[in-house]
Amino acid sequence: MNPRRQPNWEERYAQPGCCCGREPVDFLREHLDELPRGAALDLAMGEGRNALFLAQHGFSVTGIDNSPTGVAKAEARAREQGLRLKTVVANLESYALPVEEFDVVLCCYYLQRSLFPQMERALKQGGALLVQTLTVEQLQFSTGPRNREHLLEPNELYRTFRHLRVAYYREVVRGERAVASLLAYRAA
Repeated sequence: MNPRRQPNWEERYAQPGCCCGREPVDFLREHLDELPRGAALDLAMGEGRNALFLAQHGFSVTGIDNSPTGVAKAEARAREQGLRLKTVVANLESYALPVEEFDVVLCCYYLQRSLFPQMERALKQGGALLVQTLTVEQLQFSTGPRNREHLLEPNELYRTFRHLRVAYYREVVRGERAVASLLAYRAA
């Protein structure tokens, strides 16, 4: 089996419109009222669909992404909507997240296992961690990553963050997407 070429996000973000859509992920929308208000961090923000949604709901949002084009699109959309959005162009594989600075840390459809401890440390006491990404069951479909290292193993996300107060966890296959979702809180 030939591993598929890694996506070129700069090329994707350079296309007109928003390659991942303008609407936030449903999991974020469904659990918005359970998130402590304050400072939020959106990791691998892309064009900002989740970051902008949080900003629309009163969060002070910082978005980090490796793509200057994606970040520029998020900034432009924020200006169009009259929203404030702090952005950082950085490679998350080498960027150090601030410690105990955020009430919410959000990471959707980006998997970097080495970032997991930093995500937790970035939370203030009582802060919420919201993560959603693809699982190995995605391999049964023709879309998504082909490299198993870029997909969560069964219950991996839950096992990784089980020492937090896990409020919600699920792994589902809907349509042609196999997704794990977690909402957990750091002790107050």
